[in-house]
Amino acid sequence: MNVIIIEDEKLSAEHLENLLKRIDPAMKVIANYDSVKGAVAGIQKGEKADLLFVDIHLADGLSFEIFSKISIETPVIFTTAYNEYAIKAFKVNSVDYLLKPIGIEELRTAVEKFKRLNKDEYTKLIENITASYQNITKQHKARFMVKIGDTIVSVKTEDVEHFVSEDGLVLLVNNTGKRFAVDYTLDQLEELVGTETFFRINRKVLISINAIQKVSSYFNSRLKISANLLEDEAAVVSRERVNEFKQWLDK
Repeated sequence: MNVIIIEDEKLSAEHLENLLKRIDPAMKVIANYDSVKGAVAGIQKGEKADLLFVDIHLADGLSFEIFSKISIETPVIFTTAYNEYAIKAFKVNSVDYLLKPIGIEELRTAVEKFKRLNKDEYTKLIENITASYQNITKQHKARFMVKIGDTIVSVKTEDVEHFVSEDGLVLLVNNTGKRFAVDYTLDQLEELVGTETFFRINRKVLISINAIQKVSSYFNSRLKISANLLEDEAAVVSRERVNEFKQWLDK
């Protein structure tokens, strides 16, 4: 079995190669790249392997860039020293995800998992890696231009408490309680501000994590949020969003 290692730390690459030989002497590391640029160039030249071990953080950027630059059909096992929540999504989109320092049993499990995959399954994983990378690196809106009479002012996204839909208008409410109409739907705003900081708690409200003071149980299996600038009726998390909301709070 031919393996390519994409890793910018020489000792880590050597450690991984030694572990692979202990697990399966038939495994052969045919190439080792230490950068996005190097990996793209090497793979484009025709280096082919049965399995890739890819460090997430390389010297010249995130390794996910590799998948956005070239087409790769080879299954991947990601490795990283950083246990960041944003990267956790890739555990379900790769063969596996190994946290450094890599142990032999975890590596053995990942390799066995790879051996059980069929081609259609890992082709789908590669598609998901590319889509997930694009979502993570998407630039979110940093500010909104709003009108006060005849004047246009800028409101930083970090100063937004929540967005609320009222009487056919979508209003931005900042941390001083001022309300401004914006020319976006709540669906559009979810994409613009991202889901790391903002959550759509019901049909009418998209709230910032910074605005939430307390969360309490509410009747009919719902939750109620305590926030200074959010009215009681609007502060209820709809029942169908409760589980997702809890997961979002726990990120």
